Amino acid sequence: MAPVCVRDNEGSSVTNTSPIDVAWMRRAVELAARGIGSTHPNPVVGCVITGPDGHPVGEGFHAVAGGPHAEVEALRMAGPNARGGTAYVTLEPCNHTGRTGPCADALIEAGVARVVYAVPDPNAQAAGGAEKLRTKNVAVEAGVLQREAEEVNHVWLHSVRIGRPFVTWKFATTLDGRSAAPDRSSRWITGELARADVHRKRAECDAIAVGTQTVLDDDPVLTVRDEHGRPTGRQPLRVVVGDREIPSTARVRNDDARTLMLPTHDPAEVLRQLDDHHIRHLWLEGGPTLAAAFLRAGLVDQIVAYVAPAVLGSGYSAVGDLGAESIDHLRRFHCADVTRLGEDVRLTLTPFDQRTH
Repeated sequence: MAPVCVRDNEGSSVTNTSPIDVAWMRRAVELAARGIGSTHPNPVVGCVITGPDGHPVGEGFHAVAGGPHAEVEALRMAGPNARGGTAYVTLEPCNHTGRTGPCADALIEAGVARVVYAVPDPNAQAAGGAEKLRTKNVAVEAGVLQREAEEVNHVWLHSVRIGRPFVTWKFATTLDGRSAAPDRSSRWITGELARADVHRKRAECDAIAVGTQTVLDDDPVLTVRDEHGRPTGRQPLRVVVGDREIPSTARVRNDDARTLMLPTHDPAEVLRQLDDHHIRHLWLEGGPTLAAAFLRAGLVDQIVAYVAPAVLGSGYSAVGDLGAESIDHLRRFHCADVTRLGEDVRLTLTPFDQRTH
C-alpha cells in the first residue's frame, strides 16, 4: 500500500508511513481510552502487536496504576508470536523501573523487531525508551497519529509538561448565570441526567476542590456516587481551600474519601501542594470566589458548564469578580463540545491558547 504523510500538531510532516501503521495505531488509541479515570497518576496507553506477517497477535492497555503497562499486556497475549513483529504504542515505551519494569526492556526481550509510537514521553524519569530500543537494533518510528494519541491523553500530558495539575472548572448555572439563590440554596439547578454526568466526570479526576464557603453553605460530600447515591469506584481526593474553620460534622470529613485541607487563598500554592500529592487532574467545583481566583491567575485549563433552561433573576453568580471594567475585558473561550443532557446542556470550553494540547 502507498505510504501516507502523517502530520504533527503544527501540521508539519513527521514521517511517511503506511495506512496499515495508521490503522493499528488508531486501534491503540481506542484501547488507551479504556484507561481514562483509572490510571492515576500514570498516563493512559494503548498497544497493538502484529506478528512478522503483519497480522495482529496481541493488544492491551494500561488499566490501573501499579498494574501491567499496555505493552506488557499486549506481549502477554502475543506470546512467542511477537518475535520479529511490530509494536504500536500510543506513548513512547518507558525506560523506568517503578512498580513495574521498563517496557522498552520487555519489548527487547520479546524479540520485537520494530516499534511505532505516537507521542514522545515528556516525563524525564520514564523517557529514553526509544533510544534504548535503537541501541538494541530495534527499528523505531515516532509521530504516527500523534494528534489523536495526545487528545486521548491530553490531561496527563498537559500536567507533566507544565509541572502542575490540569484544572477543570465545573459549574451549574441558570440561563441568567446564577448558581445559587439569594438564600445560597443551589439544589438542584440541573436535572438528573446532568447530575449523573457530573459523577461520571468526577470519576475521571484525581481531586475535587471547593472553597470553605461552599462547604459551609452546601455541606457537599464530594464523592463519586451511583444512581442510588452510594459511593462507587475510586474516589478522588477531596480538597477544601481556605482558612475558615470547617465543622467536624461536615460531610467532607466522613470516611467515604480522603480529604486535604489547604488553608490558603493562593491558587498557585494549591496546585503546588496537589502536585506534591501526584495529582494530575483537579476538578474545581466551587464556589464563585475560588473560581474567580483560578481564572484571574490564568490557571483554568478547561471549563465544563451545565446550563439549565431556567432563570432566577437574583442570587449568586457562578464566578466572582474578575476585575472587568468594560466589554473589552470579556474573557472568551473556545467551545470544544456541546452535549444535551435531558433538558440541560453541557458546554466544554477551553482557553484559546489550549486548543491544541
